[in-house]
This record gives sequence, C-alpha cells and structure tokens, in this order.
Amino acid sequence: MNSNLDLEIRRVLNAPIDQVWAAWADPENLKQWFCPLPWTVPVAEMDLRPGGRFRTVMAGPNGERSDNTGVFLEVVPNQRITFTDSLTEDYRPSGGGFMTARISFKDLGNGTTEYRAHVLHPNEETRKQHEEMGFHEGWGKVADQLEAFARSLG
Repeated sequence: MNSNLDLEIRRVLNAPIDQVWAAWADPENLKQWFCPLPWTVPVAEMDLRPGGRFRTVMAGPNGERSDNTGVFLEVVPNQRITFTDSLTEDYRPSGGGFMTARISFKDLGNGTTEYRAHVLHPNEETRKQHEEMGFHEGWGKVADQLEAFARSLG
C-alpha cells in the first residue's frame, strides 16, 4: 500500500465467503448494502467480467444523487473484484477518474471471511479528498451492512 495515495479497510466478517460473494456479485443484492444508510442504491448495473460495465446510482435522503460508472478490471469468484472509474466498459478512457478499488475476500473458515477494500487514487489530493469525504466511516459502515446482508442470505 502506498500510504500517500491509498486508503484501506480490513474486516473479518461473520459471514461465509460464498454469501459475501453473492452479496457482491448480484446487482439486486448490491443495492441492499452498497452505500451507507440513509443513502440508497436505486440502480446497480453489473457485467461481472473484466471489461464489463459497473454502474451504481446512489440517492441521498435530501434528493442528492451520485451516478458512478466504471469498469471491472479483475473478477475472480470468491477472491477478488477490481474496478475503476478511470475507464468505462471495454476499457474506454472515461476522461477522468477518482479511484480504483481492489476488493478481496479470504475464507477464514468457521463461517468467517476476511474482507479488504484497498482503494488507489491518482494523486495525494484525490486521496485526501476521499478521506475527508468520510472514507473510513463510510466504507466501514458499508462493510457492516455487507456483513449483515450476507448473513441474511444463509
């Protein structure tokens, strides 16, 4: 991890890896937990393959709306998902980009999963902006929501 450009959270989730993966790999499931409440995800589109589109729309309680489109770079079932907003589907440049996220999953046995979200930024300014937006609190809350939702799939 490049501490000047990256942010990361790690958690041990009390949910089996196949259920954590299912929460991530299905767009209808992703809608249930992907952004911190009271925000919601009314739209989730996923072509879960390298080069496939990844789009979410996040809606805030006061009418806020954040439309995020990117591409999957890596998809290894029950192990890793890597996506970025620097590219669009089929690796077309997006003309911008805020981050690349590497999400990893490790089966720890006994129905637990190590969950790691490692987020890479293009420069220190962007990393600082993401941190000030509440990265640790927000992504931490989302990890809690992911754990609760994944457990409900069992």
